Amino acid sequence: MSKTINRLAADNIRALAVAMVEKANSGHPGGPMGGADYMHILYSEFLNYDPADMTWPFRDRFFMDAGHLSSLLYAQYYLLGNYQKKDLESFRQWGSVTPGHPEVDVARGIENTSGPLGQGHTMGVGAAIAAKFLQARFGNWMDHKIYGFISDGGVQEEISQGAGRIAGHLGLNNFIMFYDSNDVQLSSKTDEVTSEDTAKKYEAWGWKVISIDGHDHDQIRKALTDANAETDKPTLIIGQTIMGKGCVSADGTKYEGYTELHGKPIGDTGADYVKTIQNLGADMSSPFEIYDEVSIFYKDMLKRKQRTAVAKKEKIQTWRNNNVDLATKLDDFFSGKLTALDFSDIDHKEGLATRDASSEVLVYLAENVENMIVSSADLSNSDKTDGFLNKTTVLKKANFSGAFLQAGVAELTMATIANGIALHGGVIPVVATFFVFSDYMKPAIRLSCIQELPVKFVWTHDAFRVGEDGPTHQPVEQEAQIRLLEKLRNHNNEQSFVALRPADSQETNVAWKMAMENSKTPTGLIFSRQGIKDIPAQSGNRYQEALHAEKGGYLVQEVANPDVVLIANGSEVATLIEAASLLESKRGLKVNVASIPSEGLFRKQSAAYQQTIIPKDKPIFGLTAGLPVNLEGLAGPNGKVFGLEHFGYSAPAQVLDEKFGFTSEQVFNQIVDFLK
Repeated sequence: MSKTINRLAADNIRALAVAMVEKANSGHPGGPMGGADYMHILYSEFLNYDPADMTWPFRDRFFMDAGHLSSLLYAQYYLLGNYQKKDLESFRQWGSVTPGHPEVDVARGIENTSGPLGQGHTMGVGAAIAAKFLQARFGNWMDHKIYGFISDGGVQEEISQGAGRIAGHLGLNNFIMFYDSNDVQLSSKTDEVTSEDTAKKYEAWGWKVISIDGHDHDQIRKALTDANAETDKPTLIIGQTIMGKGCVSADGTKYEGYTELHGKPIGDTGADYVKTIQNLGADMSSPFEIYDEVSIFYKDMLKRKQRTAVAKKEKIQTWRNNNVDLATKLDDFFSGKLTALDFSDIDHKEGLATRDASSEVLVYLAENVENMIVSSADLSNSDKTDGFLNKTTVLKKANFSGAFLQAGVAELTMATIANGIALHGGVIPVVATFFVFSDYMKPAIRLSCIQELPVKFVWTHDAFRVGEDGPTHQPVEQEAQIRLLEKLRNHNNEQSFVALRPADSQETNVAWKMAMENSKTPTGLIFSRQGIKDIPAQSGNRYQEALHAEKGGYLVQEVANPDVVLIANGSEVATLIEAASLLESKRGLKVNVASIPSEGLFRKQSAAYQQTIIPKDKPIFGLTAGLPVNLEGLAGPNGKVFGLEHFGYSAPAQVLDEKFGFTSEQVFNQIVDFLK
């Protein structure tokens, strides 16, 4: 293969990246110029996919970590025919398909939304886990690779510790990552920030590490060949590259490796835009063109890719013909089709903590859902995901027959891996930890919302009733933060997140039903540590009544023409039931009690329905173990919400209930005062 055409193709990518940033007057040109050689060799010679079927489930996948290098992706995919010239010309502009940081667009080759550094490659680790999980169930023909691309910033982000540790521990030899090591950061040189030995660090985690000149095509080619041949470890290819490779100043001399080339148009630096474009072989009058020789090369290459994909598909079809039932099951996994589930079949003892009720649901799911990976951040015996674990085994190096991922103490890594599992497809990810530690997960939760991924987040120990563990473990503001995501809409104009805090065991069954059936957005399930009295069934069938939770809110106690309506979610609903009994017996009041596990879903119901649950012409009293703002929007301007406005303290839960004013007698008194 001609070295000239390979060099020309890489320079074409560089010129396109430079032109995009210059026209937009915004972006990061220097990094794409450094990574162009690797990208060209990877896509032209190694990455397997079907150009005519970009969503083919058994393609290799490329996960970009350094989202600021989006122009590198768009330039490369333009050569592949996935973007048009006008798309590159409208880089970073309103309505374009080339946003400033890549957003999931599988039809054009974008596998993940990236931007916050560290998450892109960690999602790649999740995809590699999903691929291994499916391969263990359907055969070694599922041998596609997951490629990652990381920069100095991604390596430095703390999440890289968790991703590196887990990938090495699990021996993810199907994960190959290129580290674009150019010694330059946005505001400094790398040696001003760190002196660690990155190669030794990854080797200590159990990775194969290959160091190369990131501009030498033969070295890139050999590194990728060796990485693909590796059977025991993930591979890190450390490519030493030059920031702004190919930049020249006005007099034609090299102007490479400078920090300023990282994050602003070339024309605003010591390099000269026109001279640089010319140096890269582009025509200044039409800098967004694909070079003639490169166009011919890529058209021929794409035909080869398609022939390879067709041959692979023929082998898969032979497997399908010989394994009809397995093939049907695999199709169901990737389509998101659930097996028939009957959550009414799950019985519970009286007065369970909702985390314990959730555990029994997870036992049922472990027995009935074959494509589910559950993970816990070293808390499975406390967040009660051990209900699932006891029915399966832990994922291990060279053995992915189990379905439980022990993530260790790494909440953000675990959540981001779950996003990657969901992006790969075919596997349902569930991740669990204490609710207060959702703080560690917020960046991944946010990307889960943006990418519209049906990840199931399980959060237990939902309130100050964690007790003796004290304020560091007692969530107060967390529910308010999570519920803000219910108010945000994604780009499909859907509620971006569903947060469910069930009131008892049967509502927990329904909450899990809702989570499993939600294939469009992430769901958060918020469970109690302490036991909760079951909500009395007005009709005799508590599960059937709890199904009304699918509307986000419903009445668990209803009378005609009530004097007051009490609203809550979670364990506070049972407290309101007791307070309502006191109001009836001591004051002769008629009381309705509403459980509102999801304000977001409740707000989606008709105005008439909302009025039947929370009438505007009645006094509304809300009770929450978190910030009052959790319910203030529902209670309205004439209502009152009692909640916490301070951090917790270390003491037994029942003591805190009394000290904070959450006993049924104290709540009764608060309601009486409110009604005066």
